[in-house]
Amino acid sequence: MRSRCSWCEGSGLYREYHDKEWGVPLTEDDALFRLLMLEGQQAGLAWITILNKRAHMDEVFANFDRRTLAQTSSTTIAQWLQDSGLIRHKGKLQALVSNAQCALQITDFAAWLWSFAAPPGQPAAQVPAQTAESQAMSKALKKAGFRFVGPTICYAFMQSAGMVNDHHPDCWRLNTCQRLVTRALNAR
Repeated sequence: MRSRCSWCEGSGLYREYHDKEWGVPLTEDDALFRLLMLEGQQAGLAWITILNKRAHMDEVFANFDRRTLAQTSSTTIAQWLQDSGLIRHKGKLQALVSNAQCALQITDFAAWLWSFAAPPGQPAAQVPAQTAESQAMSKALKKAGFRFVGPTICYAFMQSAGMVNDHHPDCWRLNTCQRLVTRALNAR
């Protein structure tokens, strides 16, 4: 039996996400925007809620296409609020639209986000809720007009996007993700 990070035990969906996605570096604008928006939708909720609704969100939100979302009307947002397959929080849905508009204003969105990643360090048994890097990312995103991007959300985003490798020292994914993170950071 493979040893995994303890947070993913108890759910097959969590284990699948952990084993295939969490900590694998994303380097494309669209993939990073999607993940950042999913992390914002998750605020105050369990990640399993997002995993359960993610496919429907992809469908409704045009795969989180920034150009499409940036043109969303208030009528469409009102329809989203009636859709039980989404996170029906008006502020989060409005932020999704305004964040898409903000993201379109940033040249090379992926490189900009990756500029906040620190060089890889040693894996930690105790994972922080936020770091100086996630605080700086949050501050820069807010300055650029983004919402639902606090330092804790940004750190969760950095973990899942592979900007940091927080797999437990005993986790079978640690070394693979460490190589991928190092490669992504060296490619910057």
